Amino acid sequence: RAREETQVSRVRGRRIHDAITELHRAGYSISELCEVANITRQAYYQYRKRKKPLYEIEIETIGATIATLYVKYNGVPGYRTMRHLVNRQLNTSYGKGRILRIMRIMGIKSVTRKKRISRTMKAGLCIAENSLGRQFISEFKNEKWLTDVTEYKLKNGRRVFMCAIMDLFDNSIVAHQFSYTNNNKLVFETLEAALASNPGASPMIHSDRGFQFTSYGFRKILKAHGMTQSMSRVGKCIDNGPMESFFGKLKAERYHLVRKQSGYQTYELLVQDLNEYIQFYNHERPQDVLSGLTPYELRSIAA
Repeated sequence: RAREETQVSRVRGRRIHDAITELHRAGYSISELCEVANITRQAYYQYRKRKKPLYEIEIETIGATIATLYVKYNGVPGYRTMRHLVNRQLNTSYGKGRILRIMRIMGIKSVTRKKRISRTMKAGLCIAENSLGRQFISEFKNEKWLTDVTEYKLKNGRRVFMCAIMDLFDNSIVAHQFSYTNNNKLVFETLEAALASNPGASPMIHSDRGFQFTSYGFRKILKAHGMTQSMSRVGKCIDNGPMESFFGKLKAERYHLVRKQSGYQTYELLVQDLNEYIQFYNHERPQDVLSGLTPYELRSIAA
């Protein structure tokens, strides 16, 4: 804590002296500015002549990079993700602690997600065991998939549903579909899209006990492709944790930000915006659990 306070004090000192310099260029007198800032002219000139220590130059470089990335990604990255983004841009290997300290000094925080409320789902027709058993690590592509449906709202209050499928090997979203209606067709088409983009895949697929996933039609598709079905226990959202986490990120980092500003006027605008986020998530958003790689970087390495 003392270290952070010292760094904050240094940053404030730099800002005061930089402000005096800028205002002097605008025509104000150094003497008057120093008097307002409660520092002597001698101290000001000594500060301007001094050679900046390496650590101060380093902090300024990191801070400028963080500020640029923060604006570029709309305040989305937390310190873990920011660490990877900074290291990529500067070709460095800074730790999480250093990035966190500098973000705190700068007063930068990422957007946060609301805690999901667990709800009990009604049992459907075909109930499968929880074969996944929270074993969220996968050694191979297309070994374990997760799926779920989430809901969004347009400006006029109309609901839009999205079904997505995640591959636990790299946390990539291998398929997703949108619809005004939360029905079997939405889920079936998402599954068919995932299978079409991954020919020959026959993974275990895990879901909650939503009516689409317990339907005979869903099980028929799984059987045709030699897939194993796994389901969360009643009221245990954590059994499908990574999928829930992805939906949380998407809503916190994109959907809720837009809703607070202007909202989504049309179905097409919502779909376009969330498609762009998923593209960003798959190809640009590094993940700590993937050693700083993006999902598709890891996927391409394993290809």
